[in-house]
Formats: sequence, structure tokens, C-alpha cells
Amino acid sequence: MHAVLSTDDLTLTASAAAKMNELFGQIDDTVQGVRVFATAGGCSGISFGMTFTDRINGDDGVLDCDGFKVVVDDGTLPYLRGVEIDFVDRGDGQATFVFNNLPQMGGGCGSCGSSSGGGCSSSHQHH
Repeated sequence: MHAVLSTDDLTLTASAAAKMNELFGQIDDTVQGVRVFATAGGCSGISFGMTFTDRINGDDGVLDCDGFKVVVDDGTLPYLRGVEIDFVDRGDGQATFVFNNLPQMGGGCGSCGSSSGGGCSSSHQHH
């Protein structure tokens, strides 16, 4: 049996929930919910995607929203805990879901070439 998620696990802003409701109104009834999944990549080492799903598995967590369900498998959930899904419409056709409050998994943007020394320096001892 799948787990029931709470808003401690994952939240949606009002605009994200409204957009989800709109999308769910346009699709057929076989869709069970929207699945959020994690893939390697992105600044924090993890990036997220969303897709409609027609099945909810035993290892999934489900957040019941008004008119739709958000489905997260137990492998993705640890990365999503505390994340807020928002829907941003910039008005130029660039409307997208964004994930806020992402946990930092180390690394981060621009961590290459950090100022930890190394490389060629003038501190070699000459005898």
C-alpha cells in the first residue's frame, strides 16, 4: 500500500495547484496523478521532472491535492522533502513549474576551480 504524504514532505503553491487542476481537466481518466521524479544533473546534483502517470505503485508516496494527486517514489522522496512546487508564468510563453527550497546535496553551482589552493604557485622551495 502506498504511503500518504503530507505538506511536511512536499507542498504546491496556489498557482501550481491551479495549473495542475487545469492540466488534469484536459486529460483522460486513466491518469492517476502526476509523478515527480529525480534525475542526476543540475546544480545540486539532482534535477526534477514531472510526468503524468496511470499507476501508483506500492513504494510510492501520494500527496492528495484538490482534484489531483502528486506521486513520488520512495527513491525520490528524500530529495524532495521540504520542496515547494511553484508555477511561474513570465508572460512570454515561458511558463514552467519550478522547484523551490531544494536541499543542497553538496557541490553546487560553480564549485569547480574553488579557491582551495593547489595548481602552480610561487611557494616552491629552491635550494
